[in-house]
Amino acid sequence: MTISPNDLKPLVASGAIQEADLQKCVLEASREGQDIGLFIIKKCGVTSDQLGAAVASAHNYKFRPLAGITIDPAVLNIIPEIAAKSYKAVAFELDTAAKTLRVMTPDPENAPTLALLQKKTGYLIEPYYCAPTALEELLALYRSDLAATVKNLIAELKADPLKEENIIRLVDAFMEYAYDNRASDIHIEPQKNRVIVRFRIDGIMHEVATYEKDLHEKIISRLKIMSRLRTDEHGAPQDGRFLFESGTITFDVRISIVPVTDGENAVMRLLTDRYDDFGLENLGFSPENLAKIRRAIAKAYGMILAVGPTGSGKTTMLYAILQQLNKPEVHIMTIEDPVEYDMDHVQQIQANPKKNLTFANGLRSIVRQDPNVIMVGEIRDEETAGIAISAAMTGHVLLSTLHANDAPTAFPRLMELHVEPFLVASALNLIVAVRLVRKICAQCKTEYRLSPEEIKLFDHEKKLLAYLLEYGKQTDITQIPFYKGIGCAACGMTGYKSRIGIMEVLEVTNELRPLITQKSSADVIATQAVKDGMVVLLGDGAMKIIKGETTLSEVIRTTST
Repeated sequence: MTISPNDLKPLVASGAIQEADLQKCVLEASREGQDIGLFIIKKCGVTSDQLGAAVASAHNYKFRPLAGITIDPAVLNIIPEIAAKSYKAVAFELDTAAKTLRVMTPDPENAPTLALLQKKTGYLIEPYYCAPTALEELLALYRSDLAATVKNLIAELKADPLKEENIIRLVDAFMEYAYDNRASDIHIEPQKNRVIVRFRIDGIMHEVATYEKDLHEKIISRLKIMSRLRTDEHGAPQDGRFLFESGTITFDVRISIVPVTDGENAVMRLLTDRYDDFGLENLGFSPENLAKIRRAIAKAYGMILAVGPTGSGKTTMLYAILQQLNKPEVHIMTIEDPVEYDMDHVQQIQANPKKNLTFANGLRSIVRQDPNVIMVGEIRDEETAGIAISAAMTGHVLLSTLHANDAPTAFPRLMELHVEPFLVASALNLIVAVRLVRKICAQCKTEYRLSPEEIKLFDHEKKLLAYLLEYGKQTDITQIPFYKGIGCAACGMTGYKSRIGIMEVLEVTNELRPLITQKSSADVIATQAVKDGMVVLLGDGAMKIIKGETTLSEVIRTTST
């Protein structure tokens, strides 16, 4: 069934979203030609259960939230996986006395499908509504545990070592399991006597499987074949890409294979549609910080920098800005290493130092292509910095990243690259420092008070304590409610699902420019920036703790130096 704007009205009544925000989401979904239900979950902070409850209420459907639900495998398999995917219906409860099978489906009024399921199962079918995204989570329950899958496939491989199909199935199992668990990266790491498979989920590494060393070469060869890399090369690094397809799952994979002491190490980045949601509103900016960004991108020229350590979300933030700027009347070009995501109507260049296509040379060519907006993957050297500053002062909006701990330290970093202070002051419009923290799972979020052990953390985190007391409007930390996820099926029992940014947005004001020109220290610049309205990283993290978006431990983990 198609979800209509009227179906979403109960979301406002329940407090899941404000009326104005709902109307904005509906308009944006219509403008972009996207399904309203999927759009409102991806970009408007509404959960699958909240959407499901709203649509069920609007149509008087039966509804059961996924939060805390446990499905007996015997009941789940009454409708086999293939049939569940085909009919978009998953069995979750059996009433043997009434001979009734309760199923979750996004289309509870599909009478022919329900009749067919009744005929095939032999039970009366009682439909319950679920959002399409919730159906994806339910279908993932069919996936076997990876450790068990690996064990079974290895046993089959030992019985028939020449059977290539089993290697293919094993690699596919890694891909499918990683996708189901929202992993961004797969690491296949050879050790002395075994090989470890680890997934990076919400920024944290998890060991998920091991296998015998004698299988490793076959698995790496399979990955090389998929990536069109040389299978006879074992002593040099190789990079490639491939498209993974399995049933309804399709996503790009970027792979890097390097020789290590115990074999070849493979790291794969999964570029799925789950990671291409670059809406600025979805990244964790406060309304004040969002307003600063909008002012910066509305200017005809100038530089916007994203700063932070590797993996902090800098590039994702720049893609979000590019999405805002990507209009028919705007010519956008980028040079990246590597190109992370394909964007329609954007000319993207892959840097290739082997062919002398460096950031500096690529940028030099781009400015001759009549662009309005330029994105440089990273300012790494003096030459790139100089060209970037020049481009930003000659009628271009220039976006780039820089390795710096926080926004104020970006200024001395640029000067270390021999950029004149007056040029920095003139060219820079905005600096955003970003860190990614794990979000508390909405399905199992619960309120609690800090334990004595957690309170002791503030012996070394006095600034964070001060921010928490300020934003929590209390003088006693024990009186502030905190939140955590207790673990459920939706988050893989971790208590976290997805990530959100904590931000430090420094707008270059008229008060700041003289300080930059005078080569003032980062501390002096930071003091003035705070006077101008900048909220430091730790402060933004404290706000998100108070709001119940993340946990105390996550903010400490990502901000401690």
